[in-house]
Amino acid sequence: MTLLEAEVHSSLRAFLRQQGLPLWDHHLAMARLISRGLRLGRSTIIQTGSTVSRYGCSYLMPALLSDRPVLLVASSTLQEKLLTGIIPKLQEWLQTDQVIHTEDEKLTWDNFQGILMVSPQTWLSARLEKKSYFSLKIPTLIDNADELEYWTREYFTSTLKPHHWQQLQKNYSAYGNLIQEVRLYLTKKILSRSNNPYQCYLLTQEEYKTLQHLGEVLTGDSSFKKFWKKMSAKSQLLWASIDDEIQDFSLHSSPLEVGSMLESIWQTSPVVLMGGFLDGDKTATTYRDSIGLKNDVLCLRFSPNRQNEFIKLYIRDRLPMPNTPEFQGVMLDQVRRLVTLCCHRSQLIVIIIDDMPLKARVGTALAAEFGSRVQVERTKIPNNGILISGWDFWHHNHEELPIPQLLVMATLPIPSLENPLVAARVGYYKKQHKDWFRFYLLPTAMKIIQRVVMPLRESQGVVALLDNRVNYRSYGSRILTALEPYAKINYLDVSWFQD
Repeated sequence: MTLLEAEVHSSLRAFLRQQGLPLWDHHLAMARLISRGLRLGRSTIIQTGSTVSRYGCSYLMPALLSDRPVLLVASSTLQEKLLTGIIPKLQEWLQTDQVIHTEDEKLTWDNFQGILMVSPQTWLSARLEKKSYFSLKIPTLIDNADELEYWTREYFTSTLKPHHWQQLQKNYSAYGNLIQEVRLYLTKKILSRSNNPYQCYLLTQEEYKTLQHLGEVLTGDSSFKKFWKKMSAKSQLLWASIDDEIQDFSLHSSPLEVGSMLESIWQTSPVVLMGGFLDGDKTATTYRDSIGLKNDVLCLRFSPNRQNEFIKLYIRDRLPMPNTPEFQGVMLDQVRRLVTLCCHRSQLIVIIIDDMPLKARVGTALAAEFGSRVQVERTKIPNNGILISGWDFWHHNHEELPIPQLLVMATLPIPSLENPLVAARVGYYKKQHKDWFRFYLLPTAMKIIQRVVMPLRESQGVVALLDNRVNYRSYGSRILTALEPYAKINYLDVSWFQD
């Protein structure tokens, strides 16, 4: 071991013993890998199989002991947790004067020392738009890299909101009639679409041509022209989202794939990508393809400990399939029984249902029995609350909520082809002659399930999966493998729900 790796190893081992932190088997191995990556400037992918609250000190210790500046890319929520949690403890233990910078500080980033924490959007802006915020050679740690594709898609999405049309008419008064005609045409077309639960719609070729013509007529710089340039680029998804409350719409243009956009970053910047679950394969082939990482990189995947990081998995045999009329009634009965078994405990219960009418039906039925404890997609909820939410809501808000004692998944989070945006991406994969289920739908479902389940490993909570496709479809075994380790039963064991 080199000096840095040896120092990190001994310091982290002593720190963990003194702090009595929850045991995670891979702290020292991960810390050595991070140290080596910082020293050699070699890109690495690490799948931790755990939450950042458990593995965070494994990359922060090397960053604090390194004599080179280190860039840490993390969401604002995660930055706040690190700055108020593990970082002060590590600094006190190490007696280090290593400076922690945040992006809102006024400093010359090219010459900073210590650790600079930036948001994914700032990092993408610097790397993709060639802005000289910080040197290309600075070793970079990216936490929660599970979200990298989402961050990039969001970064490149251009949106035209209702108030932008008002600004457009004000700035281009000479074309006021044309702008108004286009606006009224789109309003009539989009708002007359048949309802779908996703409240989004792909624009037709005629609607696209109308926008294209307006962009060709207008000159100068405006929010519309920026949107027009984005929508005119290759491989763009052009769609409208509807706000029912104000009966109006916004237009969006986003890339169908982001790998080609990120590819240039990996040629110049040494990066360590860390996440709980990035890919079902330890070489992360599908993940690397999705982010355009074609370089030869070190890939490592840690597995949860089978003795103290397993989940209790309930999967009932012979339940009706989700697409059958019988499913809703049987699913509601299963949910009611599960909630009744553990409602006496003052811990959160989470029921994830993506179907909006079914979500409302379950919410109404449970509220009749359990009253105000039942909340539908709310973050302010009592400790013994019963939260009913969709996958998106839970994904974006779970960090604000306690770890549940019981997590019920009504169906697998396989993106629905009824969602126009999903259908469009599937169409894109078909044109590329790629297996759209294996490259897109299944990896997405596996990532979502893993993210949801990881926190419950710490408490060995109960996960109930009521979607029988996991038993009878060919891909079911892959999903079950991704959920390992677990203790699995197909009946309700009362002892699982006792204090």
